Amino acid sequence: MVVLHYTAMTSAEAARDWLCNPESEVSCHYVIAEDGRCWQLVREEDRAWHAGRGCWGGVADVNSHSIGIELANTGFHPFPEPQMAVLGHLLGGICSRWTVPPERVVSHSDTALGRKIDPGARFDWRRLALCGLAVWPVAGAEELDEARFWQDCRSFGYEVTPETREEVLAAVRLRFRPWAEGPHDGEDCAIMADLARRFPCRDV
Repeated sequence: MVVLHYTAMTSAEAARDWLCNPESEVSCHYVIAEDGRCWQLVREEDRAWHAGRGCWGGVADVNSHSIGIELANTGFHPFPEPQMAVLGHLLGGICSRWTVPPERVVSHSDTALGRKIDPGARFDWRRLALCGLAVWPVAGAEELDEARFWQDCRSFGYEVTPETREEVLAAVRLRFRPWAEGPHDGEDCAIMADLARRFPCRDV
């Protein structure tokens, strides 16, 4: 899989240098600056320490099963066109080389529930989906069905337990409804029903 992050640092160079510093105890395969400059820090076939503790689709050791891409961004502004264009090109190559389907391109917030929020509310997932590099829901109207909602979240890949439900809803909305508030509703149910039907990550 591929996990997308933002750096939450003042500059791309600062993030790159920190990721190369042994004292940081973190690493990532790629860093992409706002102007489109791209640095490869770890070979794709090697394990990087970008995801930390997390889970996706039954995979408990995300670092060992993913390529990490850091996007220079503080989390408070949109991702510039040159950066998104380079990301699209890079992702296309990675997904082709490693046979990564679009549903296995995920956010750090998807895999690290309650712990991480990157790449954040301003990242354009729909753009990637239109290029076949991620997924986006085609949702109609649904009645609120709590049991079905959590089952669909689990089928899509989220780690759903009684303890993580609040964090799962937050992660779903951060990626697909970033400005939604309040308890989960019919639109949340419609989104997850569509995604679970078209992109089941595991049996439930």
